[in-house]
Amino acid sequence: MRVLVTGATGLIGKELVKQCLKHQIKVNYLTTSKNKIEEKDNYKGFYWNPRQGEIDINAIRGVHAIIHLAGATIAKRWTSDYKTEILESRVLTGNLLFNTLHKNEHTVKHFISSSGVNVYPSDYNELYREDFKGIDNSFLGNVVVSWEEVADKFNHLNLKVSKIRTGMVLDKEEGALPQIIKPIKFGVGAALGSGKQWQSWIHIKDIAGIYLHVLTSNLEGTFNAVAPEPVTNSEMTKVLAKHLNKPLFLPNIPEFALKLILGEMATLLTSSQKVSSQKIEKTGFTFDYPTLNKAIQDIL
Repeated sequence: MRVLVTGATGLIGKELVKQCLKHQIKVNYLTTSKNKIEEKDNYKGFYWNPRQGEIDINAIRGVHAIIHLAGATIAKRWTSDYKTEILESRVLTGNLLFNTLHKNEHTVKHFISSSGVNVYPSDYNELYREDFKGIDNSFLGNVVVSWEEVADKFNHLNLKVSKIRTGMVLDKEEGALPQIIKPIKFGVGAALGSGKQWQSWIHIKDIAGIYLHVLTSNLEGTFNAVAPEPVTNSEMTKVLAKHLNKPLFLPNIPEFALKLILGEMATLLTSSQKVSSQKIEKTGFTFDYPTLNKAIQDIL
């Protein structure tokens, strides 16, 4: 089997490529940097420029599935221009892939798109499953809606479509965790806002494993990609402090202070989504890191 991966050099993409190659799945990948193109039988790079509508159509040759992970990071201050980039990096890239398949002969049968749990409204009590109909009335909620609308277009090409709604990905080097750990390491860690907000997280190896499972099991539909044990921000802070052997003595950092520092992006830290992993587990997927303690022990 050969797959085409966008965002292959990103946080999830790097781990997914590693797992694909381990399972003898060959990988084509798209990159906007020509100097990042490699040419191996099992790992081939191809150039694209989504803003200009350019793509090397050789990237889709012999490909069974596309795994679409490309998108600008949301962990960067949301200026007006950058909010446009966050949206366009997901929508333009998806539309370019759609138009490429629509206009050219191909062997693609399955389109698997990244998505986010940010689509669910902030709530302290609701346990969100994939069939929940409400949408969070926020910037990220609207980004996810647009993201998934592009993915749904691939149904018109008679492809199976899968949407992977991802929670907070925990990794030692990249993503949110190193930033969360930093103040705790210096002994000035504290819960954020009320500390009661739910954080639905997942270990980097498990999120890549879910993509691989959806691919190899030929699954379609929407799946929450979160660990079975969501925790509150206070609980996560305590677990991290315990593993780092650091004290927690400061009061919670008020929400208004977070907004002063981070602007609108503070919603990443203060919104609450308690998300269920039951659907993906019922398909036979088993988490290697189902609890936060086990995940943090492995990462740290």
